[in-house]
Amino acid sequence: MATDLRKIVFPAAGMGTRFLPATKATPKEMLTIVDRPLIQYGIEEALDAKMDKIIIVTGRGKRAIEDHFDISAELEANLLRAEKDEMYRMVSNIARMADVSYTRQKQPLGLGHAVLCSAPWVGNESFGVSLADELILSDGDGAMQQLRAVHEQTGASVIGLARVPKDEVYRYGIVKASHEGDLLRLHTMVEKPAIGDAPSDMAMVGRYIFTPKLFDFLKDAEPTVGGEIQLTDAICKLAKEEPVYGVLLEGERFDAGNPYGFLLANAKLGLRHPEHGKPLREALKALL
Repeated sequence: MATDLRKIVFPAAGMGTRFLPATKATPKEMLTIVDRPLIQYGIEEALDAKMDKIIIVTGRGKRAIEDHFDISAELEANLLRAEKDEMYRMVSNIARMADVSYTRQKQPLGLGHAVLCSAPWVGNESFGVSLADELILSDGDGAMQQLRAVHEQTGASVIGLARVPKDEVYRYGIVKASHEGDLLRLHTMVEKPAIGDAPSDMAMVGRYIFTPKLFDFLKDAEPTVGGEIQLTDAICKLAKEEPVYGVLLEGERFDAGNPYGFLLANAKLGLRHPEHGKPLREALKALL
């Protein structure tokens, strides 16, 4: 059941409070893992999955995201004059890698509301959602491509999952699921449950494909704790109306939305870097 899935939403309006003071003037999504900002990893993953119509939901203080994916004529001209051809190609490719649109979430009303802000742009089509601070790297198909394969098979909404330790379930949205042939059908989700209340050890990890039916539930959603509209609540209602499937994602995952995960991602990817990896390894050995 193939569908023409090209649109993807990147919610990027959050204040990044876990990274203060670094994020006081710098968007969390622009913090770098080695030499690329987090959001660039996510957009490259989306493009690999042939999702090339991108909308980023921004907020106050997020202008740097727009500048990063815009053409910088002066910088490109300076690099060409200096015959820094490799740097020119890198900068030029970033600005031209995708058709990126922007909309603004004017109030901090939660992830569900951020996704709802994209509704006029998405229209009546299925679409992806990617949270840039969840960095998922794979030697094979990327995370969004793994979801796309199930969506093309079923035409349904698909959620990216990862197994997490029992003592960490309180940090995630945890799903209740059952097998439907080779597929994993989701029945309900619990946002940040107590350890004893978690229906499984399978957590939602920031990769989604939704049918446009999701917007019906987001539009009717009532704010909950903290005055926010929860995406998880809308997914629960969607799963009662139509099938929602889960995919246990293959790949290495870093929760780069918290300082420890961010540091771990930089350490691991830094050690693999073709230029910096070897001297970094020697420096770390000397320190340790």
